[in-house]
Amino acid sequence: MTYDRSLPRAVRQRMPRARDVAREVAEQHGVCIRPIALQRLDTHTGQREIIDVPCGATLDAVCPPCAKRNRQLRMAQCREGWHLDHEPTITPDEPDDEQRWLIEFRADMQAKRDQADQAGKDTADLDAIITGLDEEINTAGMRGNVLAGASGKRNRSTRRRQDAPDLPQRKMANTTLGRTFASSGGNVYRPSLFVTLTLPSYGKIRDGVPVDPDTYDYVRAARDALHFSKLVDRFVQNLRRVAGYDVQYFATVEPQRRLAPHLHMAVRGTLPRAEIKQIAAATYHQVWWPPADRVVFEGDRPPVWDNGVGYLDPGTGEVLPTWDEALDQLDADESAQPMHVIRFGAQVDVKGILAGTPDADQCIRYLSKYLTKSLGGGWNPNHRAQRRHAERMLEALRLEPCSPTCANWLRYGIQPKAAKSGMVPGQCRGKAHKPDHLGYAGRRVLVSRKWSNKTLAEHRQDRRTWVLEALGQPDEPTDPHRYVWKPVPAGDANVPPLAVRLLRAVAERERWRAHMAELQARADGQDLSANREEAA
Repeated sequence: MTYDRSLPRAVRQRMPRARDVAREVAEQHGVCIRPIALQRLDTHTGQREIIDVPCGATLDAVCPPCAKRNRQLRMAQCREGWHLDHEPTITPDEPDDEQRWLIEFRADMQAKRDQADQAGKDTADLDAIITGLDEEINTAGMRGNVLAGASGKRNRSTRRRQDAPDLPQRKMANTTLGRTFASSGGNVYRPSLFVTLTLPSYGKIRDGVPVDPDTYDYVRAARDALHFSKLVDRFVQNLRRVAGYDVQYFATVEPQRRLAPHLHMAVRGTLPRAEIKQIAAATYHQVWWPPADRVVFEGDRPPVWDNGVGYLDPGTGEVLPTWDEALDQLDADESAQPMHVIRFGAQVDVKGILAGTPDADQCIRYLSKYLTKSLGGGWNPNHRAQRRHAERMLEALRLEPCSPTCANWLRYGIQPKAAKSGMVPGQCRGKAHKPDHLGYAGRRVLVSRKWSNKTLAEHRQDRRTWVLEALGQPDEPTDPHRYVWKPVPAGDANVPPLAVRLLRAVAERERWRAHMAELQARADGQDLSANREEAA
């Protein structure tokens, strides 16, 4: 020990631990406190080295520096695309000879596979070749799949529900930009919108908890959270139909105090507030899944697994209907109703925003406010009523099917899609059932494709380029296929202890900051000299 052991114990315990201080200093310097060690092989030189890669965490409880860094990137992405005055178009590159050859080879394999299938022959080998070719096609620099849109997705009637109001439809214009307005003084304004959408009420709430938990509709709240992302997609579709142009948006999903998800959306362009509220009221999503209101198996007699057959009724030995069979029964029933219908609540907030105003900056900060928090972190664990409310919500979610592959379908007498041995109702490992997500398994940040014409990785590269230019270091583009990355096995002797890696990263950040401070002081001195010369 480096401290005096003769000191009283109470005095020693008040001393901060050196390891905790090192972690705190690392956080203050923006150093990832949970770096991932990867082995990088340079295919040009054959050199191998171990590189620390930031964990990229989004939860502040895991790595606050990475969470803060991601939040700043999202803020830059939101700011750059919100009030664009030009079309963010990208022209795809022309395919090269290798890419064309791969598609031709893929066409030959598809023809052979179709011929074998028509002749009743085994197509497993050809399917494996085709799968490998699809991977090579993406590796060669092509995006998507050659069979896009050829999936066997079930389609139901798109006729609107009788209890949903109709929406006007305008002729679509080939633009992503909203209208401009000219003032009497000749100034031109291009306003945009900040929209907040919430879910309906499930019971009276006070201080974030139900006034009467026994009458609070936890089942509906759980199902709404599970399918909230689909409702948002429907809203965007309806918004574009009514607006008459390709509306672009940047949205975030955040938790309310009552633990229900709600949406904040920055919309490029503007529509009348009344139309936005009309669109929200007319938007709904129907979940065409088998009914999950009558429990068939519960307690100590769950369905049993039989290899080659599937799950069986423990009492009769009958095979449970598969997922596809259950959907076939649903399609055949003309009087069938959707398992769940989700709608927005009556509370819709719409605010007009102009570029460069304090309101725009405030909305951008608000959009990214909760991106470093989990959806399940909106309640106080020391508050007994809030803790009980969260526990009841999690219990309702525990038994609700979260997807076609969820083990909870066994509880309702249906085999999940791609059923396998060991599935137990109430123990689904899906993201939606975890306390940090509270039913919402979708993305926290929703960005349309033509928002800023950049991905998050490209925004990160812009930031890196700026830093390197300020430090006077070249930012040479590297061949994406030059390096081969592999995870480092646990316990590798070549990986220094975490404390050593943090100290090295802190020292590097200190050098960077000192260099940046020197450059800033030099620039300030040059500006001061220039001002004196002008004054003279």
